Amino acid sequence: MASADETNADTRMSQIENPIRPVALFAIAVTGVVATAFLGALTNSINGYVSPHYFVTVLRWGNVEDVWRASVAQGVFEGLLSGLFFSLVFTIGVGIITRAACTYRFAIRHLAGIIAGAFACWLIGGTAAMLLATISPEFYRSAFIGVPREFDAMLAYAWVGGSILGVQLGGLVCVALGLVVLRANWRRQTERRLVPIGVEERTLREPAGDSPTVRSSDVRPGQSF
Repeated sequence: MASADETNADTRMSQIENPIRPVALFAIAVTGVVATAFLGALTNSINGYVSPHYFVTVLRWGNVEDVWRASVAQGVFEGLLSGLFFSLVFTIGVGIITRAACTYRFAIRHLAGIIAGAFACWLIGGTAAMLLATISPEFYRSAFIGVPREFDAMLAYAWVGGSILGVQLGGLVCVALGLVVLRANWRRQTERRLVPIGVEERTLREPAGDSPTVRSSDVRPGQSF
């Protein structure tokens, strides 16, 4: 069990080596919102091309002329809304874990991993929905509204619905896992950088071990050893 002096020494070293960075936290939050909006635009640009029928049916866009462009705008809008929530959760978690001392570069690496993981969940969700529709088209048509009767159109519809659900649920999971990984990496980085005060003193007080070897060339005439 660490003594009070060692604990205080660790705290002092932590304060010296890790200054509070509120500007970095703010930049992290803004970047998270922008990144999520970009992800929404990217995924919906693909989904709007794959199945315009999905957006016309689910969002009731019967009077919309350019469904693809509207789907991209919808992706940006939903990305901003989701980004406000996820970015707030991530930034608060980073602030608590690092005591507001995290650098922008350190957090962005983990944020990039979260965005990549959410994109992977988008792919997984779409693929899983297509498999479900392939296994039982009757079940899929009865479970979801507006599913086309044609097989190819049904698969496209399933891809869009499954991918949207995948990125929404997967994004939440990725944020939680990202914070766990960030905490582990932060502790590892801090342990490498910080050397508690008093370690050097204990090292100096330790026995020297074997006495150094004296070479004959180092002994002057008349000197004993």
